[in-house]
Amino acid sequence: MATTDIFMPALSSTMTEGKIVEWLKQPGDKVARGESVLVVESDKADMDVESFQDGYLAVVLMPAGSTAPVGETIGLIVETEAEIADAQAKSPSAPAAAPAPAPAPTPAAVQASAPTPAPAPAPAPIAAPAPSAPVVNDGRIVATPRAKKLASQMGVDLATVRGSGPNGRIQAEDVEQASGQPISAPRVAEGSAPAATGQPAAASSAAAAPAGNSFGRPGETVAFNTLQGAVNKNMEASLAVPCFRVGYAITTDKLDAFYKQVKPKGVTMTALLAKAVAVTLARHPQVNAATTAAGMAYPAEVNVAVAVAMEDGGLITPVLRNADRTDLYEMSRQWGDLVKRSRSKQLQPEEYSTGTFTLSNLGMFGVDRFDAILPPGTGAILAVAASRPTVVAGKDGSIAVKRQMQVNLTADHRVIYGADGAAFLKDLAELIETRPESLAL
Repeated sequence: MATTDIFMPALSSTMTEGKIVEWLKQPGDKVARGESVLVVESDKADMDVESFQDGYLAVVLMPAGSTAPVGETIGLIVETEAEIADAQAKSPSAPAAAPAPAPAPTPAAVQASAPTPAPAPAPAPIAAPAPSAPVVNDGRIVATPRAKKLASQMGVDLATVRGSGPNGRIQAEDVEQASGQPISAPRVAEGSAPAATGQPAAASSAAAAPAGNSFGRPGETVAFNTLQGAVNKNMEASLAVPCFRVGYAITTDKLDAFYKQVKPKGVTMTALLAKAVAVTLARHPQVNAATTAAGMAYPAEVNVAVAVAMEDGGLITPVLRNADRTDLYEMSRQWGDLVKRSRSKQLQPEEYSTGTFTLSNLGMFGVDRFDAILPPGTGAILAVAASRPTVVAGKDGSIAVKRQMQVNLTADHRVIYGADGAAFLKDLAELIETRPESLAL
């Protein structure tokens, strides 16, 4: 009997274990080479795992919801249908794996936030699915765990929802769209726009909260989800890095005026700030460098990662590759696509793990100043606060009111020194204050 093991794949260089979100095939189903067999959740993304050969899925050793280390066997594929029974008989885990189709999404069991009990079986009326919904084999609708949970909370029949994910999988935003409720985007840094009074942002957060985040209610204890666990490990790793912090107040009057000109063309403040940072980094390669076991590594590219807070907890850092050489308008289009796919956890590992410098912006919350924690594997991160009207004294002693934002650089002192950080911030300020229009050239 010829069998092929299905291993837990390494979806990123830092991944040590993965969580099985859903088996797209069930024991006995025929699979083709290159066809998706299951969905695995890594530290920050959901990825399809494909079959490397034609055959039949014989045994599911790890049911949906299970976590396994990278390289562990989680299923078996046989060449012929006649070999299925033999493979199941020889597998001690076969009886436990048989009922695998039904398990519910990940930490939903400990999250007592759903108003309707048993969120997973919400798509029970699958018997007569609508033609627009993705259907696999026995009529089972394929949807992400969060989409299933939202459908249960909002009373949406998944059989009526058209999926926009890979292979037609239903995403959370598809459910929100079908419910008629506004889609709540992740809290993305949109830069040095005028500081709000706090009310619009608060109202937005309050409206988005019930849509299915993973935060608990008073008195509850909620387990960390996979993304939050990955963030925790990164934060603990950063404690071993000797960091220093240096701040700078940057006048944004010209940047704000330029932003008003390009905003109607689809340019975001995130793209403007990322472009300004990237152009400055190209002139300061030391600030773009990082410490490795072999010494100081100087990347060939300037890749700016931008921290995004996800609705269900945790952070992800979509990366704008070659930001110093990418056209500003193209970069804004890229950023919009990255944000959209980060919401449904469909980013590829290289799209969130290849940053050489990180940008974190809390300006849209009206934050005056803050220090950011250095992500592992990079040399520096820039924290950007809100732009506010400030009384400024000129060199000639005159007094004027100008808009200023506070930026704080957190840097790895093993590779970046104080003078390096100060010179970088000085040049960044000079670019933003005197010639921001050059960012569009």
